[in-house]
Amino acid sequence: MTAKIILNPYAARWNALKRRPEAETALQKADIDYDFVVSDYPGHNEELAAQASREGYNPVIAAGGDSTFNEVANGIIQAAGDSPVETHFGILPLGTANDLADNLGFPKNLDEAARIIASGQTRLMDVSKVNERYFVNNSAVGVESAVSVQQTQMKHVKGIARYLLATLITIMRNPQWRMELTWDDGHYVGPVTLVSVGNNPRTGGIFYTVPHANPYDGKLSFVYGSISKRLDILKVLPQTMKPGEGNYVEDPRIHEVHCTWLRIHTEPTTPVHTDGEIINSAINDLEYRVVPGRLPILLGK
Repeated sequence: MTAKIILNPYAARWNALKRRPEAETALQKADIDYDFVVSDYPGHNEELAAQASREGYNPVIAAGGDSTFNEVANGIIQAAGDSPVETHFGILPLGTANDLADNLGFPKNLDEAARIIASGQTRLMDVSKVNERYFVNNSAVGVESAVSVQQTQMKHVKGIARYLLATLITIMRNPQWRMELTWDDGHYVGPVTLVSVGNNPRTGGIFYTVPHANPYDGKLSFVYGSISKRLDILKVLPQTMKPGEGNYVEDPRIHEVHCTWLRIHTEPTTPVHTDGEIINSAINDLEYRVVPGRLPILLGK
């Protein structure tokens, strides 16, 4: 079958477009038959993926970063409707953080990535959903989504440093919310600094905000907590960068939950992101759900 390669030229601040020749060379070396297309505007990757899936391209490959992976996955899933997803989803990591690739142990070397695509070997991965939007790595409301808003406004800082600086600026502003959270067998009403929902553990290149999230366990994993003082948040921040022992979920003010659905009502409104992209800048009510084993992703052996 012919693969459709969808390149987001803006990924990694236009560096993905510069790497197109490298990506095509890797695909050719792996003897992959492919058609290549470059997206033109936000949301176009999703439209192109849905169209490619309906036209019978298999696999459909997202070439870019985490937001590109999000859009292409949404397009593939939406094209399937209520039927099982038959189009294989693949990635060529060309982004800044490449969280999904690292979380899944997927190589960022393009020659190695192309060989995995050529193998055709997939694994069914869970996806999660907030309202009507799917995500494959992470979503959040509260301070984490405020960081996402901040980093999109920073035009002159590149790489992981942009995420870290945006985090520090947001902490200094110290936004706080009052939320009602309801899930399978739990309920909480009170002050909240963040709610982070993970299909995978890491986001923002360095932050393990949902450290025990597993994209194959059929569970919706989320972390919530309230820390009101800036200095306390700064003290906890280094713990969010630890993937194992010493992670911030060990703090008694922070709670990690594994469930299948989560409803949130928040005052005041909060931005919400999926895989790093702001999908709503001011929302009060959200519903999260997990969709187990929904997406066949090319991961090799």
